[in-house]
Amino acid sequence: MTVELDIALLYLVLAGAFLVVIPAMLYFYLQARWYVASSLERGFMYFLVFFFFPGLLLLSPFLNFRPKRRQIES
Repeated sequence: MTVELDIALLYLVLAGAFLVVIPAMLYFYLQARWYVASSLERGFMYFLVFFFFPGLLLLSPFLNFRPKRRQIES
């Protein structure tokens, strides 16, 4: 019985990492580097978004990629 429980716990941990933890870290990475990334880094970003798409889709109601408001000085 303990082997089945260990396997179920392993699946739960891996699913949580794939659907929540890694996409959350990816979100902060993308937010920090989105406007200053080089072309190779941007390609890597697109790959990560494609690979972790299900997790990013779960977090999407909380994502905000809009640029920060500019301060217009006259």
